[in-house]
Amino acid sequence: MRVAVLGAGAIGAFVGAALHRAGADVHLVARGPHLAAMRQHGVQVLSPRGDFTARAHATDDPAEIGPVDFVLLGLKANSYAACGPLIEPLLHETTAVVAAQNGIPWWYFHAHGGPYDGQRIESVDPDGAVSAVLAPDRAVGCVVYAATELAGPGVVRHLEGTRFSVGEPDRSISARCLALSEAMQAGGLKCPVEPDLRNDIWLKLLGNISFNPISALARATMRQMCLHGGTRKVIEIMMTETLSVAEALGCEVGVSIERRLAGAERVGDHRTSTLQDLERGKPLELDVLLAAVVELAEITGVEVPTLRTVHAISDLLALRSAA
Repeated sequence: MRVAVLGAGAIGAFVGAALHRAGADVHLVARGPHLAAMRQHGVQVLSPRGDFTARAHATDDPAEIGPVDFVLLGLKANSYAACGPLIEPLLHETTAVVAAQNGIPWWYFHAHGGPYDGQRIESVDPDGAVSAVLAPDRAVGCVVYAATELAGPGVVRHLEGTRFSVGEPDRSISARCLALSEAMQAGGLKCPVEPDLRNDIWLKLLGNISFNPISALARATMRQMCLHGGTRKVIEIMMTETLSVAEALGCEVGVSIERRLAGAERVGDHRTSTLQDLERGKPLELDVLLAAVVELAEITGVEVPTLRTVHAISDLLALRSAA
């Protein structure tokens, strides 16, 4: 199995290292000091499950790699539309693109069935720009339940979680998903093949849609947001509205809001990825987390006043931070 990780940051390098350890032919695409360190020392993984080093091939030029069986996208979703020159050299006729992203993916209504089948979500696929680069029939969905961070160039600190749920947009249990699952598990990761990954998407989104923008607006950690009465109430309302949209689309999350909040509180003083991006002056990945759900609420006729309010304020924050 040949695998290219396009955007081998904390999550991408972690998965690439695990697959390399399992015997896959892994190629990591990165840049800057992180790339230089991986070239010289490999990917060093620091984990409570045991430290290890994976000396996979690392490059900044996908043309060096050529076509692969799987491309794992470690890029931010707001970079997808512009990644054509990077991903094109990696594709052959049956290459699968595994999008390890948060939020609503560009392929959400591909092979969905029902009245929304094939509908494009403008927030995540503006004017079809992402679908033009990443054909939806190549997509394998992936929901990440692992927390990692770059401790330094070439060094990934694994904090918790090893689950990477995967699934086909058409809900089939495909040979390519089973092959990827087997390789991931051989590398020490959990990788269930879900018959309807959209349920997992909404489960993960339940936290991301609320904690991520509020953390950036309040400059607060998970524990601080949960313990403050005002933000906790806002987050509860945002989660309730999100569940209403999910249910209107036929999805079941299966976890209560109280349980979701309790789990977030146990995480402690963790800064969300959106807050970390804000602090580092990076673009905020809020379209797939928040704008997309507001758009889906419009499509389904669900009232989401609190989501709309937080979206308006956080959108201005994103625009100002990008200026």
